[in-house]
Amino acid sequence: MTIALDRRRFLQSSGAAALAAGLFPRAAVAADPLTIGVIYVGARDDFGWNQAHAVGVKALKALPDVKVVEEENVPETDAVSKTMESMINLDGAKLILPTSFGYWSPFVLDEAKANADVQFRHAAPLWKPSDPTNAGSYWPFLDQAHYIDGVAAGLASKSGKLGFVAAKPVGIVLRNINSFLTGARTTNPNATVQVIFTGDWSLPVREAEATNALVDAGCDLITCHVDGPKVVIQTAESRGVKCCGHNADQSSLAPKGFVTGAEYKWGTIYTGYAGLIGKGQPLPNFTFGGYDKDMVQNSPYGAGATEPARKAADAAIAKLKAGAPIFATAIKDNNGRIVVASVPPDNYADVFNKMDYLVDGVIGSTH
Repeated sequence: MTIALDRRRFLQSSGAAALAAGLFPRAAVAADPLTIGVIYVGARDDFGWNQAHAVGVKALKALPDVKVVEEENVPETDAVSKTMESMINLDGAKLILPTSFGYWSPFVLDEAKANADVQFRHAAPLWKPSDPTNAGSYWPFLDQAHYIDGVAAGLASKSGKLGFVAAKPVGIVLRNINSFLTGARTTNPNATVQVIFTGDWSLPVREAEATNALVDAGCDLITCHVDGPKVVIQTAESRGVKCCGHNADQSSLAPKGFVTGAEYKWGTIYTGYAGLIGKGQPLPNFTFGGYDKDMVQNSPYGAGATEPARKAADAAIAKLKAGAPIFATAIKDNNGRIVVASVPPDNYADVFNKMDYLVDGVIGSTH
């Protein structure tokens, strides 16, 4: 529990928020250093989504003249509105970073309308021109790091049978699965990816069951897209198979079988925002990128990564940084239908944002 949380609850319970705002005028509090508020939906040490953000915030804290106030385990209800108001009125925050999808509407939008002198940037690609101009979105394209996972997995796996535990068959998840398979087939053209959807973002029991089912089906390497991959990684390690991580570094959970993992690099965005504010420059309303913009990374190789796998992944990373496309030929779905006949050589092309299918080589269904 953070100091900021204690103070927020004190103010709410005592009705002293207005008094505190008077005791600590916003201009006086925020004059120097720049205060930035960060809000997490879960625990900062969850080995997943929240931990990835906390790692990025650590880079932010290292900057001079920046003060960070944080609160974790904030639900996607009006509780997040109260947290934002506390950070603004008590701590003098001039930039708020709410990091969970469900914070956006109506909570972030309403706070942005009510606080025109505060900037709000939210971790999901949701901002549109009709929204407040002091609000915005940021989004790293993690499929690029999942593609690298696949490149390494294609050589780290002995069977070529790869397993993927996924939350829901929605666009960003399908894109990660498809990129993982595409990467794997660059190093093992016969590789397959068997996917099991659990139905929600955080269902540890089902995630363990899905991992066990994939291992029982012959998969000797497991990866995932769920909020907290801890259970998947630990289960894979306990079954003696290899694994690739998601969101944050999970290498310590699988000292024998960890290959690498797909990680967000939120620190690039956060420190960039602080730098722009420090220079008196406006923040963009939408920030996005991948390897070419230093917004994603792969976890350090673990014991499960063979030397050929490491070399192939390193080479593929270099190509992505130079702008090489993940999808280079016509895309066929796993029902044999051509879904993209002319593939643009641009990893950010809109056609990839519309993935509602699994590519050829993925065993599973979106229905």
